[in-house]
Amino acid sequence: MSASSLVLASASPRRRELLRQIGVQFEVLPQDIDESARIGETPSALVSRLAQQKACAALAQVVRPGVVVLGSDTVVVLGETMLGKPQSQPEAVSMLMRLANTEHDVLTAVCVAINEKQDTVLSASTVRFRAISEAEANAYWATGEPVGKAGGYGIQGLGAVFVESIHGSYSGIMGLPLYETARLLYKFGVSCWLPTGKASSDEPGNIN
Repeated sequence: MSASSLVLASASPRRRELLRQIGVQFEVLPQDIDESARIGETPSALVSRLAQQKACAALAQVVRPGVVVLGSDTVVVLGETMLGKPQSQPEAVSMLMRLANTEHDVLTAVCVAINEKQDTVLSASTVRFRAISEAEANAYWATGEPVGKAGGYGIQGLGAVFVESIHGSYSGIMGLPLYETARLLYKFGVSCWLPTGKASSDEPGNIN
């Protein structure tokens, strides 16, 4: 199976950039699913379920045999509260002010599926923001970057100025943890820049 056998079930430009970063060739087949949390569903269960649903929905649309599909989802969690994608300036500013001068968690799940086989991994990272003034929060909204981003910020963009420290996966905070993703892809026979079978005994290509 070649890397061109991979389908990304996401419209996220960040996930496309991250896959290209590790040398993966792929096609894009975005999925529009209901991302609402179920009653009593934990953040980790939510992102895992949504990643699986995206992957399975895309897989059902692929007619070629032997195609591997990757689905992913990210959620920002502050305390016991999940922060979604802000729909307005007041909502985005409110999110940033709540995140300011404190720590929050970013959970990203990745599901890789082929035929009846699938596997899912979860990446959990902690981000600490510096203090943010309301004027800064409003100015940040005016850049347009918070739109469509969980938690209302992009760590890879202008929002990086708010980040005091992180613990965990930088790429996972962006939306696709590359270490975990590469291991999953190798497990399903999809190569990154390092061809399957060429890895050392410590590399993902030799996972049992």
